Amino acid sequence: MKIAWFCIPAHGHTNPTLGVVKELTDAGHQVYYFSFEMFREKIEDAGAVFIGCDGYDFEMEDKENADRVGKDKAFATELLVSSTLALDEMTTEKVKEIGPDIVVSDSVAFWGKLVAMKHGLPYVSSTTTFAFNRYSAKYMSESPWDIAKMLFTMPRINKQLKRLREKGYPVKGILDIVQNDNDTNTIVYTSKYFQPCADSFSDRYCFIGPSIRPIREPVAKTAEKTVYISMGTVNQNREFYRNCIRALGQTDWQVIISMGTNPEHFDDLPGNIQIYETVDQMAVLSVADAFITHCGMNSASEGLYFRVPLVLFPQTPEQGAVAKRVEELGAGMMLESIGEEDILRALREVLTNPSYLENAARISDSFRACGGAAQARAFLEESVISHSGNSR
Repeated sequence: MKIAWFCIPAHGHTNPTLGVVKELTDAGHQVYYFSFEMFREKIEDAGAVFIGCDGYDFEMEDKENADRVGKDKAFATELLVSSTLALDEMTTEKVKEIGPDIVVSDSVAFWGKLVAMKHGLPYVSSTTTFAFNRYSAKYMSESPWDIAKMLFTMPRINKQLKRLREKGYPVKGILDIVQNDNDTNTIVYTSKYFQPCADSFSDRYCFIGPSIRPIREPVAKTAEKTVYISMGTVNQNREFYRNCIRALGQTDWQVIISMGTNPEHFDDLPGNIQIYETVDQMAVLSVADAFITHCGMNSASEGLYFRVPLVLFPQTPEQGAVAKRVEELGAGMMLESIGEEDILRALREVLTNPSYLENAARISDSFRACGGAAQARAFLEESVISHSGNSR
């Protein structure tokens, strides 16, 4: 089986796929992974053939553009279309050269879905966030004003879609691109238990659980309670980190902070607090008793996999959806503010109230019961077989 796999230039969307890619290549399948130079080594280590999308005037890579995409749907559509057309000649040539049996594309790497549509290939969505439909979308905060703005910009959106049709992409409307339905084969990197409104999704949705990397280097537990703090690589809220240091320096807990940037300017650290630019997150979580997190899907899932109650501090609507679900299942508590008292109060609650640990363990059990990468491989193999049968 030959697979053309497309992803966006983001660690949180690429990393979960690598275990599945390795499972496929170990089984003798060929994976051609369309991505970006910064991910080449990881992708090749998983056994795939890397195909670079850098240098094609691919505007989705631009950080300023990425910030605007979430706020302006017409701009997002224009960017998507321009990026798809920038890659069009290369992807068309590669598809003819490779002859893939199936296209797998990240749920927001819409150009991958468009390639499948243009070339009449079976398509599988790879969803590293929750799966979203009209029921689970209530976990995302989108105001009526946002929807009204989209309606006002529809003429601009339709103009962009015309550009796609002129290049052979059979697109009727924007929903053809951005919306998956119950007939779309979809790999979701979580459990049905953790997925909001799971019963509203068809059996075309394959819930394989989160991708958990092996621990590379164990971390020593030096206190009865270990608190881990990480806000991902993007958040650089200095006041938040300073308040954590001041509040938790008064405790006898072991505190490990992964800052994602140079931590050296935090001088005179209390003896119980260690700050790092990066850590082996699996190793730290394996000894942690509480985790203050920005609620990125991967980080939250990794914490829960290790049965660690969470203190929830989401920064985006997508992270807000994860936080809402964790809170709903009783495995974490929302941080009310970045004040020292609120930080301490939330940590003490999740560390002393046993229900948080019990509920985190329940989610962990649901993750461990999933079929993982092997289940994804079987699902993709079946998707190709069923498509071949339907094509006859």
